[in-house]
Amino acid sequence: MPGPKDLDPSSSPRALLGAELRHAREKAGLSQEELGGRLFVSGSYIGQLEAGTRRMQPEYARMLDEVLGVDFFLRNCRAAAKSEYPEHFAEAAEAESRATAIRQYAPLLIPGLLQTPGYARAVFRAYRPTAPEVEIDKLVAARMDRTQLVADPTDLLLWAVLDEAALRRVTGGPGVMADALRHLADLSRTNRAILQVLPFSAGAHAAMQGAIKLMDFEDAPPLVYFEGVATGRLEDAPAVVRHQRLTYELLTASALSPKASLALLEEMAQDYEHEELP
Repeated sequence: MPGPKDLDPSSSPRALLGAELRHAREKAGLSQEELGGRLFVSGSYIGQLEAGTRRMQPEYARMLDEVLGVDFFLRNCRAAAKSEYPEHFAEAAEAESRATAIRQYAPLLIPGLLQTPGYARAVFRAYRPTAPEVEIDKLVAARMDRTQLVADPTDLLLWAVLDEAALRRVTGGPGVMADALRHLADLSRTNRAILQVLPFSAGAHAAMQGAIKLMDFEDAPPLVYFEGVATGRLEDAPAVVRHQRLTYELLTASALSPKASLALLEEMAQDYEHEELP
């Protein structure tokens, strides 16, 4: 595994914790695998903490203080845990912001990184039908902040396979869908994302059981994110990541090419504009 790059401790609380953890671990003469063994986690998990790609949870902060003989991590981890995102997604969002590549299959809705404000608002209103408008505004603003990862130009490799079902579900009305699909087409046309549509005609496929989100990093092992209704978890087990990567590769083989997908997105956007779709 590549060695961790130097983090700027002043850049964020997570960077401070990561830099301090690496310093304390090396001072104790422990490898990432040895320290992980004492915390009953993998060595790659320790590497991700040091790289700032994962949040340090209080229970691990307490154990690190004990194992490394310091009084630092528990006192400081709460500041690093603050996030504008829901608890179940906060760690994934932080990992996402440090990823060099994200490969995602979305079976039910347009992924957050690719959403427009109108589409995001419709999604959040469906999730929280009785929430005050100010709460929905905050959620939409946080989601739009995330979309800056694919601003022009972008260093992130974002490759998404969009199920046709996600594009056919009228979310927010035909006008919102027309804007959403035009945005997808623009991202594809300007090379800010690689987009493929998995059409209904593909039939049975390798990911019929759910979504896939794979993240690669410059200085930490890859992660896969599993998400459900108001729940989510990151997984770094190599066998799990390998299986999800193979599944994703099978999906890309079943999906339309990026060129054909762009043509379909543009056609569907035009249909929505004329309210020809239900």
